[in-house]
Amino acid sequence: MSLALTPKGGSERVLPRHVAIIMDGNGRWAKKRLLPRLAGHRMGVEMARKVVEHARDIGLECLTLYAFSSENWRRPADEVSDLMGLLRHFIIKDLDEMIANGIRLAVIGDWRALQGDLVAMIEDAIARSSTNTAMTLAIALNYGAQQELVGAVRALAARAQTGALDPATIDLAMIEGALFTAALPQLDLLIRTSGEQRLSNFLLWQAAYAELVFTDTLWPDFGAAELDSALAAFNARERRFGGR
Repeated sequence: MSLALTPKGGSERVLPRHVAIIMDGNGRWAKKRLLPRLAGHRMGVEMARKVVEHARDIGLECLTLYAFSSENWRRPADEVSDLMGLLRHFIIKDLDEMIANGIRLAVIGDWRALQGDLVAMIEDAIARSSTNTAMTLAIALNYGAQQELVGAVRALAARAQTGALDPATIDLAMIEGALFTAALPQLDLLIRTSGEQRLSNFLLWQAAYAELVFTDTLWPDFGAAELDSALAAFNARERRFGGR
């Protein structure tokens, strides 16, 4: 389902309720400029802040950003350390302003497995923003869609084992209710930057009937205009959900 909204300074258009972005290309952006990878990640965080602000301004209901995957732990230890440092910086520097602007924070993935101070900071931000209604920002941390599905299956199996659930009654809604995204709107649009055309273990179940937009733009160059372009592409498509 989508919403007919009139963004600030623009004409009426249909906005997806829930947009997700695979923010790819930070390393290549830095390499093109003969900079260390950390510089690309830093610019990527800055662009995330700007995109979140723009998404809120135009009236988007929910934005999910793929910040750190369960596979990202395979990267060099110093790069992982840099990414965790940037996450801390983002929480300290940017989240307070976002919360003050009415944004509610949600986090999906096995984020409680992160370092204790990060978990505490995230829990605090979630609690402080829980009553905000301007937009939901969902950050995928230590997230993997296949692992998410395994967790959902295990949760339902455990209920069935105790007799609390009849396996014959398991349906789509039950599975969706056991996913990390249970409290988020249905995914309408998934965007991936940097020219790669794959989902990389991101929102596999949720993307079943989402519109997909792939752009060659590297994430640190993906701003308000690029988001608007992806939304325009979404508007130009006819969504049939397999009905015809």
